[in-house]
Amino acid sequence: MERIAIDMDEVMADFVSKHLEVYNREFGDQVSKTDLNGIKLWELKAEHAKSILNYIDEPGFFRDLPVMEGSQEVVYELSKHYDIYIATAAMERPTSFAAKYEWLKEHFPFLSDLHFVFCGDKSIIHADYLIDDNARHFKHFTGQGLLFTAPHNIHETGYVRVNNWYDVRDYFLSKGLNVADGLRKA
Repeated sequence: MERIAIDMDEVMADFVSKHLEVYNREFGDQVSKTDLNGIKLWELKAEHAKSILNYIDEPGFFRDLPVMEGSQEVVYELSKHYDIYIATAAMERPTSFAAKYEWLKEHFPFLSDLHFVFCGDKSIIHADYLIDDNARHFKHFTGQGLLFTAPHNIHETGYVRVNNWYDVRDYFLSKGLNVADGLRKA
């Protein structure tokens, strides 16, 4: 069975919405996702970068992230035909381990926690596909990278791009799975 590795933040979990919510509340600002096209929040608001980065070091920050639309349904469908691994660069934020694990168990209970990989460098992942919002993870990845659209990567080119989970479904449908195999179009 082929393997799909899936990033968590900005692919399965809506990190940016929560990050903006916390920032806007603290600083009385109204930054939107569109304001982040091609840039990260701490780059846009460099004068508040330390506070912005501190949010994500809070142990519970990742626990209540919204689920990306369509992710639960499509990942479940894919899990019937592929080995699914969650590959999150949690080593960048070690305080996030427990919250990320609990989040995955709550929202994706059909996935085996033995397939959760908390890493830094995703080149260690041996999979056929990697769905990620950060193109740097494709540099040494030996399979096919799928760049999941996020505000910060909107200007990235040179990668197979999927804009949402319905595009992910369509990509794998184009690989030969059909409705009879269990994947269906939205």
